[in-house]
Amino acid sequence: MTTHDAPPTTAPGATTVREPAAGPGQPFVRRLWRGRPEDPRWARPVLLVLLAATLLLYLYGLGASGYANSFYSAAVQAGSTSWKAFFFGSLDAGNAITVDKPPAALWPMALSVRLFGLNSWAILAPEVLMGVATVAVVYAAVRRRFSPVAGLVAGTVLALTPVAALMFRFNNPDALLALLMSAACYLVVRALEDGRTKWLVWAGTAVGFAFLAKTLQAFLILPALAVVYAVCAPVPLRKRFAQLAAATLALVVSGGWWVAVVELWPASSRPYIGGSQHNSFLELTFGYNGLGRLNGEETGSVGGGGGARGGGMWGETGWDRMFDSEIGGQISWLLPTALILLAAGLVATRGARRTSVTRASFLVWGGSLLTTMVVFSYMAGIFHQYYTVALAPYLAAVTGMGAGLLWERRREGWAAVTLAASLVAAAAWGYVLLHRTPDYLPWLRWLVLVGGLVAALGLVFAGRLTRRLALATAAVGLVAALAGPAAYTLSTVRQGHTGSIVTAGPAGASMMGGRGGGPGGPGGVRAWEGMPGQGQRNQQGQQNQQGGPGGQGNGFPGGGFPGGTPGQNQQNGTPRNGTQPNGAQPNGNGFPGGGRTREGGMGGVGGLLNGASVPAEARKLLEQDAGDYTWVAASIGSQNAASYQLATGEAVMAIGGFNGTDPSPTLAQFKEYVADGRIHYFIAGGGMGGGMGGGNGTASRISSWVQSTFTKVTVGSATFYDLTRKADD
Repeated sequence: MTTHDAPPTTAPGATTVREPAAGPGQPFVRRLWRGRPEDPRWARPVLLVLLAATLLLYLYGLGASGYANSFYSAAVQAGSTSWKAFFFGSLDAGNAITVDKPPAALWPMALSVRLFGLNSWAILAPEVLMGVATVAVVYAAVRRRFSPVAGLVAGTVLALTPVAALMFRFNNPDALLALLMSAACYLVVRALEDGRTKWLVWAGTAVGFAFLAKTLQAFLILPALAVVYAVCAPVPLRKRFAQLAAATLALVVSGGWWVAVVELWPASSRPYIGGSQHNSFLELTFGYNGLGRLNGEETGSVGGGGGARGGGMWGETGWDRMFDSEIGGQISWLLPTALILLAAGLVATRGARRTSVTRASFLVWGGSLLTTMVVFSYMAGIFHQYYTVALAPYLAAVTGMGAGLLWERRREGWAAVTLAASLVAAAAWGYVLLHRTPDYLPWLRWLVLVGGLVAALGLVFAGRLTRRLALATAAVGLVAALAGPAAYTLSTVRQGHTGSIVTAGPAGASMMGGRGGGPGGPGGVRAWEGMPGQGQRNQQGQQNQQGGPGGQGNGFPGGGFPGGTPGQNQQNGTPRNGTQPNGAQPNGNGFPGGGRTREGGMGGVGGLLNGASVPAEARKLLEQDAGDYTWVAASIGSQNAASYQLATGEAVMAIGGFNGTDPSPTLAQFKEYVADGRIHYFIAGGGMGGGMGGGNGTASRISSWVQSTFTKVTVGSATFYDLTRKADD
């Protein structure tokens, strides 16, 4: 019986042995196709098929999402034309303000746009490649210690997780974060095999770059990784701590070099740090993007959660958050199964020596899963359903490892029963999740339940069946377990997703406001139509090349903003032309009640999250004499600014950053820009304008000054103020 504790290839008398390379004398193509000599001949071809299928699946209909999240797409556009904007992650090439994250996730997309031009595929294709790479990393990690079959199961589970299919086709930072976190876990397991320092240093480097993708979220798994290595590494204790110190140094260098440059750079010659209230990236890291996400005290934000078991703008918190109507359909399909298999793996290896790599693998991937899941379950600040993509690689690896280990031990009664129980959990929970969308493939939930239970019964006796019959039973069980998430994944890739908050699956798959199990759950609203998850779906598909992306509405009831002109909602629920590079029309209207749900309730912050549509005549107005100005226009909040910037290709200043609540620029600075002739127009409507108290009302004061001082220009449904013409001229 295989214990998995010995390295795959062992030299007599050696304490640590590395795996040999596969056929170094063979041609590259042959080695690529054949894989490692110790693997079955079919293993590498099947892996390549899995990766190719994942690539094609994630590329399918990619352009339907248009510019996806226009907030990040605008920064990508800016970075593709200005290296300074590229480095800082500025929202515009004039470098007024940055996004509210570090810029590493923007860099691959910006380089792609530099090469291929500004279009949906150039922005989103790098995200797809990250998804395929993550599947490959998870496969490699599981295959090393278990078997190619276990690795293929893990890779398939990851590829078919709905939220993974969503975020590896979207331009938020989460795709790069998931890839780097997977790589960090893989590298730590490599270090646990032979105790070599280089693997741990590379793991620290991966976490450091992950910090530059999404700040402190990259550190969630550090305690698990550090403790497992400190306890289980096959080297003396003193060396273990020295290696961990070296890895920490690598983390600080790889993640800290950019932070040091930004903090030391004179603030007067760099963009304002978006999301901070004092122009400090460290403040952003430990405040709005750090502790504020945990306790809900986020200055400049739109509101936090309600604490443990409490309700709030971002849903209820509690131990079962990952299973509720808001999150369950995104990630939790195999979560009960993974938890059962994790416990089984630890029980199976309880008598192994301290340096058991099999047990350490469960601890690394399982510890990462549990740590991240607990933090997500109880964080009271901003929380979106798509954050759970971070769980997908850990969940997939644990599922593959546990299933592989129990399958090898299926002749032992406890292993067969536990394997069957894990399949029952997958089938039963799959039925529950599918039942939450009763109008979506109603026959599928019964197929999942019946198929899973029948296969589970067969697995109880798997040790007594012939190999062929046992494999057939396992195949049926695998299909039953994956049918639900696969259906949600196919539904996800068949639709475009736009806006700042997106969810995977069919209509009704993500319900906001309660833990109910169906569309009528307590306080539930459909996430793509109301707060906080609207503006994501795009099913029109018309071909209209007249403008840039954006959503509908712009900030407050009626589309106005504090100190601004009421009634400036440029969409008010009616799709306009020119919203995406392919004519796509996002949804969502107004804050706090601009978007009606199908249930008749009022939705949330569509304008804040999606920006405005850009009529062709408005685009032409801004493009006139654009070269004479640093910014062709300024707008409250980033989403409207992003829409106009992407439509024109010219820099548009986002006053107040994402929410319109950052104190940048000040009224005095804005007046100076106007006096120097650096801004042509002010776009009415959009953002929150300081209505939540952020930035001490800076945006509100700017808008009031503009309206009382300059000439109003109406172009179609859009309203501008010409900052070169005084109202009394």
